[in-house]
Amino acid sequence: MSENNKRLKVGITVGDTNGIGVEVALKAVGVPEMMDLCIPVIYGSNKIVSYHRNACNLPGFQINHTKSAENLKDNMPNLVDCINQEIKIELGQPSKQAGVAAFQSIEAALRDLKLGLIDVLVTAPINKDNIQSDQFQFPGHTEYLESAAGDGSKALMILCTDTLRIALATTHLPISQVPSALTTELIREKLSLLNTSLKRDFNISCPRIAVLSLNPHAGENGLLGSEERDVIAPAIQQSLDEDGIQSFGPFAADGFFGARQYRRFDAVLAMYHDQGLAPFKTIAMDEGVNFTAGLPIVRTSPDHGTGYDIAGQGIANESSMRHAIYTAIDVYRNRIRYDESRQNPLPKLFQDRGRDNVKLDLTKGE
Repeated sequence: MSENNKRLKVGITVGDTNGIGVEVALKAVGVPEMMDLCIPVIYGSNKIVSYHRNACNLPGFQINHTKSAENLKDNMPNLVDCINQEIKIELGQPSKQAGVAAFQSIEAALRDLKLGLIDVLVTAPINKDNIQSDQFQFPGHTEYLESAAGDGSKALMILCTDTLRIALATTHLPISQVPSALTTELIREKLSLLNTSLKRDFNISCPRIAVLSLNPHAGENGLLGSEERDVIAPAIQQSLDEDGIQSFGPFAADGFFGARQYRRFDAVLAMYHDQGLAPFKTIAMDEGVNFTAGLPIVRTSPDHGTGYDIAGQGIANESSMRHAIYTAIDVYRNRIRYDESRQNPLPKLFQDRGRDNVKLDLTKGE
C-alpha cells in the first residue's frame, strides 16, 4: 500500500480532563466509518476515559488499551496510557491536575509523532491557564508546537472548513499589544506561510488571499489609524511584487464579512485573534477546524474550547473533532502529493547518462 493510501494512525490528545475533550473524541472515533478511514490513538488513561464514558452515558465500543503506541491494533480505537499520576476529575471545573494531565497527553503524543509511531496529531481543547508549568510556558498549542516540533520553522494558525480559511497575523496576544506587533515584515512572513500552506496543504494551485485592516474602515487614509497605510498595504504590495503572492486589501473587516466577500478568496489573513475567530465561529462553529500550518508535523484541533458549562452532560457536539481528524488526514495526503509532484528526476537522469557517456568515450580511447 502506498504512503498516500494507507490508513493513517491519528494521535488524539484528551485535552483538559474536566472539559468536553474526552467526550467529543470518544464520540468521533466510536463509529465504524472512522475505523475504515484511520487508526485512532487516544492519549490518556483508562480511568479518564471510563469516567467520561459513564458520566456522558456513551455507547460502549471496544478499545485496545496499551502502554505503548508500538502495540496498536488496527481494527479498533486504541488508548495509550500515558498519564503517570492520579488525576481527580471535576467536570466543569478548571484545576491544576487537569492541566497536568493535558500536558502529559500532548507530550506523549508529540513524542510518538516524532518517532513515527503515529502519523498526525489532533489535540482536544486545553485550558491555557491551568496547563502553565515549568514545562509549558506558552499561550497555547500553536506556540508550544512551534517550539517543540518546529525545527526552526514558524507556525501559522489557520481556522478552516472546506470553503473558508482564516489565518492570523497575531495569535494569543493582548489586544493592546497588537498594533506594535504588526510590522510589514511580519505580515509578509504570514502571507508567505499562508500561500505555501494553501498550495501544499490544501491543494490550491494559485491562491487568492484577502488581507484585513486593523482599524475601523481600513483607517480612512490615516484618519482612524495609520497601520493600513504604513504597514499593511506595503506588505501586500511587496508580497505581490517580490514574492508573487496574490494578496489583496486591506479590507475593513465588518464590511468584508457582512458582504460575504470571503467567498471570492481562498483564504483571509486577519490581524488579530478575535477579528478572525469571531466571524469564523459565527459562520462555521460546528465543522470548523484549527490547523497549525508551517510546521513539519500535521496538527489540527476542534475550533471550540473546553466547554466546562456542558462537560459530563453527553450533549457536546463532536462534529468539529471529527472534521479535525478528516482535515489532518487530508493535509497529510496533500503534502505527499505536492512533494512527490515536485521531485525532479532530470538531474539524476542527466548525471547517470553523463557517467555512461564518459565510460563509452573511454572505451573508444577518446
